[in-house]
Amino acid sequence: MEKTKILWINPINVDAYDQPMGEFIDTIRLPGTEVEVISFRGSIPLNNLEYRTFEAMTVADTVHAARYADEQGFDAAVIGCFYDPALEDAREISGKTVVIAPCQASVQLASNLANNFSVIIGQEKWRAQMSERIHAYGYGSRLASMRSIDIPVPDLQKDCEYTAEKIIDAGRLAIQEDKAESLILGCTCTFGLFETVQKELNVPVIDPIVAAFKSAEFMGSLKKQFQWYPSRKWTSAAPPEELIQSFGLFKNPPSIGNRYLLKEAL
Repeated sequence: MEKTKILWINPINVDAYDQPMGEFIDTIRLPGTEVEVISFRGSIPLNNLEYRTFEAMTVADTVHAARYADEQGFDAAVIGCFYDPALEDAREISGKTVVIAPCQASVQLASNLANNFSVIIGQEKWRAQMSERIHAYGYGSRLASMRSIDIPVPDLQKDCEYTAEKIIDAGRLAIQEDKAESLILGCTCTFGLFETVQKELNVPVIDPIVAAFKSAEFMGSLKKQFQWYPSRKWTSAAPPEELIQSFGLFKNPPSIGNRYLLKEAL
C-alpha cells in the first residue's frame, strides 16, 4: 500500500513540543503513515498562541509551511493549534496538500458522536476566539458551553495529573449543568489525557491532536484513492504563480527551526 505523508506544523518558535507530540502521534498513526513534525525558527521565542498578537506573528510562517508541504509531496498538513490559526490562508496556497486544523476536525468528530459538545478551555481569554471559530464552521448550535480550567498553555503538561483533575471537574459541570453529551479538549497541549477523562466521565472526550491527525490520515487516503484534491476554482483559487514569483514570496526556504521525523512503521 502506498504510504501517506503528513506534515504536523507546530506554529510556534520553540521546539519543546515537537518530540512529545511526535511520540504521541506515533502511538496513533497507521503503519503506512510517515510524519514530519516541525516548529518555526524565529527571533521571538513564542511558546504559545494564547493571544491574537502572538498568533499574528506566526501567520506568514504557517502559510510558507503549507507551500512547503505541497512542494515536498505531503498528502496532508495539520496546523497544530486549536485556534486553527491561518487555516484559510494556508489552504489557499497548499496546492494538492489537504490542510487540516484541530478545532474544525474536533467539532466535526464530536458532532458525529453526540448532538452537542462542550469545549474545555485553558483560560477565559480563549472563549471569544474559539467561539467565533466554532460558529464560523456552522457548529454554533451544537456548542453547549465552554468551561475554563484556568491553566495557561505552557503549564498544561507540567503536572498532567493535576490538569486531568481540572478537566474532569470542568467536564462534570459541563455534563451536569450544561447538558453536554460530549467534550472537546480545547488545546493540543492536553494530549494524552483524554482517556483518563473519558473513563471517569463516560462520554466521548475528543483529543484535538487525535481528531486532527486521524482526519489528515483519512483525507490523505481519500486523495490517493479518489483524487480528491483541494479545489482551486473561484474562491478557492491560489494566487497566480507569476505574481508569487514576481513578489518573491517564497524565494527563501521556510523558517523551520526543528524537525522530528516518524518514518513508515515496519
